[in-house]
Amino acid sequence: MNPPPILSICIVTLNAHEYLKDCLESIKKHAGSLSHEIIVVDNGSRDNTLKMLREEHPDVVVIANQQNLGFTKPNNQAINISKPGKYILLLNPDTIVYESSLQNLVDFAENHPQAGIVGPKVLNDDGTFQKHCKRGEGRPWETFSYFLGLSKMFPRSKFFSGYLQTHLDENQTHQVPAISGCCMLIRRTTLDLIGGLDEDLFAYQDDTEYCVRARKAGWKVYYTPSAQIMHLGGKGGSRVQPYKSIYKWHQSYYIYYNKHLAQDYFFLFNWFYYLVMFLKLGFTLLINLFRKEKHAGPNRNYLQKKQNGQRPVGSEKTSLP
Repeated sequence: MNPPPILSICIVTLNAHEYLKDCLESIKKHAGSLSHEIIVVDNGSRDNTLKMLREEHPDVVVIANQQNLGFTKPNNQAINISKPGKYILLLNPDTIVYESSLQNLVDFAENHPQAGIVGPKVLNDDGTFQKHCKRGEGRPWETFSYFLGLSKMFPRSKFFSGYLQTHLDENQTHQVPAISGCCMLIRRTTLDLIGGLDEDLFAYQDDTEYCVRARKAGWKVYYTPSAQIMHLGGKGGSRVQPYKSIYKWHQSYYIYYNKHLAQDYFFLFNWFYYLVMFLKLGFTLLINLFRKEKHAGPNRNYLQKKQNGQRPVGSEKTSLP
């Protein structure tokens, strides 16, 4: 009987055929000798996703949902059927894995036995750093500093930069409060201890909530630039239903705040903060009315580069610094 793979890669997708295809190709190209399995959960895509998986990636395990179940439930579906290896990797379909990144994530976890969760350095398609890949807990002062622009004005100040942790050097390894769920390595023993993702959260705040839960259980959360990926952002299904997504983001933050943070603040402040959340929801919905792009669609810049035989900055990497 063959031993289970070390790594189970779980990908949830919705109408992201082009990006998922590139993501899977990058995994197979750069996984090297790392034993792994890939599980894709499709949330009722109406593009060529399932056809592409059947014809081009028959070795990928596929769960085909009939409707959009969000992010947490489908990831738990994938986790529940994964083989009992040492690590789970939650990965967005709109990502590109660079050479050695998967191995480096696993090696980092192997060398840091208290690391329950590990996240890589995440790059945009132009090669710039995606700051959301390391973050705080989303406490009130952190969110106020972020949305009021104070963190941008004082990026090196720990007092103002808690939301995106910009006071921490992006090129150095750090223990952080939370990382992005676009690429999250979870130790199987951590998963066994604290359970899967919180299904009360449809598709947002789940990564921060999981990191908080892991730290409360005694595990450490790490950000390491020894592994790098590219993340296009918003191309895995989050903008297919923009108004629903906006509502679910704010609802998930309310659930997360009420579960993990509200007890640390006076109840009158919490009432005020809930009012602020409601007003921000209304403002965001209003602003979205005037946005040109209101649905998830192809990243024209990314696909145009592909058609022209170009690659986004950084995707041609063959090794890491």
